[in-house]
Amino acid sequence: MRRLGSVQRKMPCVFVTEVKEEPSTKREHQTFKVLATETVSHKALDADIYSAIPTEKVDGTCCYVTTYKGQPYLWARLDRKPNKLAEKRFKNFLHSKQNSKEFFWNVEEDFKPVPECWIPAKEIEQLNGNPMPDENGHIPVPLSDLLEQTLELIGTNINGNPYGLGSKKHPLHLLIPHGAFPIRNLPTLKHSDLLSWFEGCREGKIEGIVWHCNDGCLIKVHRHHLGLCWPIPDTYMNSKPVIINMNLNKRDYAFDTKCLFNHFSKIDHQKFSRLKDITLDE
Repeated sequence: MRRLGSVQRKMPCVFVTEVKEEPSTKREHQTFKVLATETVSHKALDADIYSAIPTEKVDGTCCYVTTYKGQPYLWARLDRKPNKLAEKRFKNFLHSKQNSKEFFWNVEEDFKPVPECWIPAKEIEQLNGNPMPDENGHIPVPLSDLLEQTLELIGTNINGNPYGLGSKKHPLHLLIPHGAFPIRNLPTLKHSDLLSWFEGCREGKIEGIVWHCNDGCLIKVHRHHLGLCWPIPDTYMNSKPVIINMNLNKRDYAFDTKCLFNHFSKIDHQKFSRLKDITLDE
């Protein structure tokens, strides 16, 4: 398989979307829904969506791992948004011009402050050393803290835990590369066919689809775009068998006796029929 794309900004929907004034099933207190129409978007067509690789969209927090000041850091994504005055100016401009690329941003004054430890995403366009916002007026930046302090951000859906990972006493979080789970036998790129696929087959019990295009562009569709609920009671990932591989003898490190690494080392090489069947010593 060719090299897959990395997340540098918010992913656009594969379909043209429209806003409906109905209570959202995705976000509490949101009074509108963003739903997909039956028209494939220009962004998807320009990225040659029909030759892209479809993969499972995994529910979690987008993050990045790299060294910082000589230490391994885990970076969670933060969308740096404009302040109220700049946002109002930007929205007024969009109503009159309809093209966000023509808008002039004063990056040093128009955006909310961020901690000193932030870095811009690797492929974000820069001007005079300043990262430039995307068409939505946001600057995607990884926001860091020490690895052990931010690990709780990663992995499962906080509100519904659709993957059944761990328990309240032993919550389990995993780092999963984007595009790790390719989708086989996806139906044609039609609204009705995708809706039937999500609703009617075992492989469709996922949060959404991310297409990795040849030019590195990532295009998505979420269940919410099709008017479907998420999280759901029993996901496709939770139907797969799991093998534990946690031999701490290979690691030159003294792990705390209460940490998850030690709990998993006790069930090293054991196989479980699904994620929810993994049990740890209390």
